[in-house]
Amino acid sequence: MTDAPAASPASAASPDASPAGSPAAASAGTHLDTVEHAQTTATQEMPFAALGLKADEYEQIVDLLDRRPTAAELAMYSVMWSEHCSYKSSKVHLRQFGDKTTEAMKKHLMVGIGENAGVVDIGDNWAVTFKVESHNHPSYVEPYQGAATGVGGIVRDILAMGARPVAVMDELRFGAIDHPDTQRVVHGVVAGVGGYGNSLGLPNIGGGCSFDASFQGNPLVNALCVGVMKHEDIHLASAEGVGNKVVLFGARTGGDGIGGASILASETFEGGVPAKRPSVQVGDPFMEKVLIECCLELFAADVVQGIQDLGAAGISCATSELASNGSGGMHVWLDDVLLRDPSLNAGEILMSESQERMMAVVTPEKLDAFMAITGKWEIESSVVGEVNDSGRLTIDHHGQRIVDVDPRTVAHEGPTYNRPYARPAWMDGLQADTSASLPMPADGDALLATTLEMLGSPALAARGWVTSQYDRYVQGNTAMARPDVVGVVRVDEVTGRGVAIATRSNDRYTKLDPYAGAEQAVVAAYRAVAIAGAEPRAVTDGLNFGSPEDPDSMWQFAEAVRGIADACLALGVPVTGGNVSLYNGTGKPGQIDSSINPTPIVGILGVFDDVRRATPAGWREVGQSLYLVGATRAELDGSVFAQVAGHLGGLPPAVDFEAEKVLAEVMVSASRDGLTDAAREVTEGGLATAVAMGALRYGVGARIVLDEVVARDGVTPAQAWLSESQGRVLVAVPRTEEPRWADMLTARGVPFARIGVTQEEPVIELQGQFTLPLATLRDTWEALLPAHFA
Repeated sequence: MTDAPAASPASAASPDASPAGSPAAASAGTHLDTVEHAQTTATQEMPFAALGLKADEYEQIVDLLDRRPTAAELAMYSVMWSEHCSYKSSKVHLRQFGDKTTEAMKKHLMVGIGENAGVVDIGDNWAVTFKVESHNHPSYVEPYQGAATGVGGIVRDILAMGARPVAVMDELRFGAIDHPDTQRVVHGVVAGVGGYGNSLGLPNIGGGCSFDASFQGNPLVNALCVGVMKHEDIHLASAEGVGNKVVLFGARTGGDGIGGASILASETFEGGVPAKRPSVQVGDPFMEKVLIECCLELFAADVVQGIQDLGAAGISCATSELASNGSGGMHVWLDDVLLRDPSLNAGEILMSESQERMMAVVTPEKLDAFMAITGKWEIESSVVGEVNDSGRLTIDHHGQRIVDVDPRTVAHEGPTYNRPYARPAWMDGLQADTSASLPMPADGDALLATTLEMLGSPALAARGWVTSQYDRYVQGNTAMARPDVVGVVRVDEVTGRGVAIATRSNDRYTKLDPYAGAEQAVVAAYRAVAIAGAEPRAVTDGLNFGSPEDPDSMWQFAEAVRGIADACLALGVPVTGGNVSLYNGTGKPGQIDSSINPTPIVGILGVFDDVRRATPAGWREVGQSLYLVGATRAELDGSVFAQVAGHLGGLPPAVDFEAEKVLAEVMVSASRDGLTDAAREVTEGGLATAVAMGALRYGVGARIVLDEVVARDGVTPAQAWLSESQGRVLVAVPRTEEPRWADMLTARGVPFARIGVTQEEPVIELQGQFTLPLATLRDTWEALLPAHFA
């Protein structure tokens, strides 16, 4: 695919654009398409299709208004009714998250789904807000700015809740590592994530990065941000109080991002170029850093009723959502919006997704104090509206009324689709093609070769080339980050109270079975934070799927949502919010390769009373016993072993929720009681990866014996080494703590086996199979990404 120039303000993607000389031509000058004009020109053709609206959606707008929309109204509806903003194809399924949340699950939930981000009580009057957002299509068009503004957008979501952003994470999916275009996307995205986050002074504490051909034309860039606040500092954004002022502050509004993610995220890429390609937003992290500090001071000074960030759909979104969330209405005058480009017409001002902008509701008596604070930070501000009791959102430009709508119809009462979906015809063949047909390593030499092949493959190779470009320890509160497998941040410097965040997703599992694959993502993240020693408390998700108009993709989405909701209910952790990204596909509907591998990314928040007891993911001491906790089965479908063999088929590993809950309780208790020195989940790549990563973390070797696992679980040595059975942990236990450790596992009925010992010699010795020097392993593990991207 080749990139085309971004749409210009005069293109068909502009809501005010019409054929030259036509009566509908509307400009930023005196010939505005006003509400009065719209009432007298009912048959005037409007470019709704160019803005991504379907014919029936346009007719619905006409019915709502009882007239045709003005050009500016059409712009608002087009972006707010886009898939990205309205969730029109997904919300019927997303309701499960609320329906399957019990009162007991809400115990620590202070703000749930429907706000900028969820808020969770973590104790001692501290609250944490966290959320994941996608910026996928813009990151293909312009990788650096697409990724950078994705980070900026999620940071502002957290900021709008009244929280100080304290950390970010990212989940990245790229095409085949050896494809010619992958280097362009990887370099731009990684630089964008690092450049923006580093400039903000936010540590990047973890996430994931993988490569697969299904993401070739549709890379995934999902960014997560964590913010902290006291309970009394939580703020929700709504336009309340007749006479209160609406203030736009931050960067000026420009032509970048007109239509932005709201259109890009609603269109598939066809014929080598996007059907709609507006200019991607341009970020300025230094402006955002100042904006963060300014907003926090505004909150602390109690001079705002609420603040809304301007992300997707820009002023259209901020004004309509603020008015819709309030009990009255709002009047806005566009003339006072500060512009970088004075040639922008009304629709473009409304649609622009220029970054680093916020909108506040301020009482008249506090307006001077508000302006004094923004002036102190040298941030431009302008009063652009006022709250009223009309129940309407009205907007004037050059003294003429160009918008008069019920804000709820724009922001919250858009189309709702029950898209048809059905289990794809190709699923039977995919699931029947199991990994049983693959030859297993027959001896120690073959098992060694397989181990090195897996650790050096795109699936498992070291991500240090990526993570070294991120500042992981800025601010001084990072207790754990890559190469450990969860991120841990201290919240309270006195007590050490803090949080752990883990993000997980296995798109290969989800391709094989969307329901089970989504369950796997939840339990994997849940298990990861518990293994580190944190109590799992809440979930955010980023749901990345193909076209909702393809019944195959829609079925994958519906099944994955059901899987997440059921898993959260079984584990007792609520979904607090998240993001949906659809139209991630370039193939023909109905085909097995019509879209990306379905990728539900799940982030779980865990709570520490003291982050100093966080359990690292590698062993540092010689002479400690290594235990494999959990049962091993011959589960290799969708595994890394199968992946390096070029195979995808069968069914993903089974999930046992009760076993996962008990395991989590055991690992949190072990952390609190000081029973374990290191612990690592056994998932992708099986025990082979867990042992290799555990040894490489601090350069301490291990001697492993699999006899007890083989005999107890009825598997071969190769299966025991490579299986990806769930609910397992590799744990390093000091010899002095072994009796207490074994007693706790026995009392809880958790299967375990002592499989080895840490050793001074820097090798992994798999008894009866092979001996692998750590130097050789490290060279293999670290070679791949620098070879392609350095």
